[in-house]
Amino acid sequence: MSGTDQIRSNTVLAARREDIELHTADGVRLVGELALPLEREPVATLVTLHPLPTEGGYMDSHVLKKASYRLPALADVAVLRFNTRGTSSPRGRSEGTFDEGGDERFDVAAAIEYAEFHETPRLPRRWLVGWSFGTDLALMHGADPSIEGAILLSPPLRKAGREHLEHWADFGRPVVALVPEHDDFLQPGEAAERFAPLRQAEVKGIESCKHLWVGEKMVRRALNEIVSVVAPEVGELPTEVDADLVVGESSAR
Repeated sequence: MSGTDQIRSNTVLAARREDIELHTADGVRLVGELALPLEREPVATLVTLHPLPTEGGYMDSHVLKKASYRLPALADVAVLRFNTRGTSSPRGRSEGTFDEGGDERFDVAAAIEYAEFHETPRLPRRWLVGWSFGTDLALMHGADPSIEGAILLSPPLRKAGREHLEHWADFGRPVVALVPEHDDFLQPGEAAERFAPLRQAEVKGIESCKHLWVGEKMVRRALNEIVSVVAPEVGELPTEVDADLVVGESSAR
């Protein structure tokens, strides 16, 4: 008997992981990774959009990285992560130059297209998951018919304006905004008012949380909230797993 291991902040669970490249319509090559369930087909797919690269955001920003380390094994959810243009990580540097959310529309489109047309396996029930700057990208550029909806972690609404919220409202797909109680940019009360034009948005205040979702408790909350939307049949994520599922530890905090 192998016994069980507690899932810790740096636990890496078994999955099929492959380096990928995305190619944008304006000729930029982006680097990324796709993490898939080890033996089963995915039941849902996260297309993730990372925080602001000029403030240290990239595809390895910790909540997104831990989603890729855990959710393929715990929830049969595929996780696609990539560096937007001009962004570097241990995976490599994406070509191009950071454009404050403008030309990043091509990056978002390339990621959505990759997920839509991936064949082995198919990537079903595709959801955008943005964090901070990534939420602006989702709102500005992510209303694509192949996307089920969007989950927004710490949305600052700095780049995305009323016109983008109204466009998503007309698009009609669900949006769930997870707003930390102690966020540096937008807190739950103001968020409810700012998101009003996006009629179907669900704004959820996350108690005792800050913009960066620091700590294992907050990471687990984020991942459970995400799974409750994209794969509600999974239920609460376990905190312990069969030891055979643990394949290593990371340096992620």
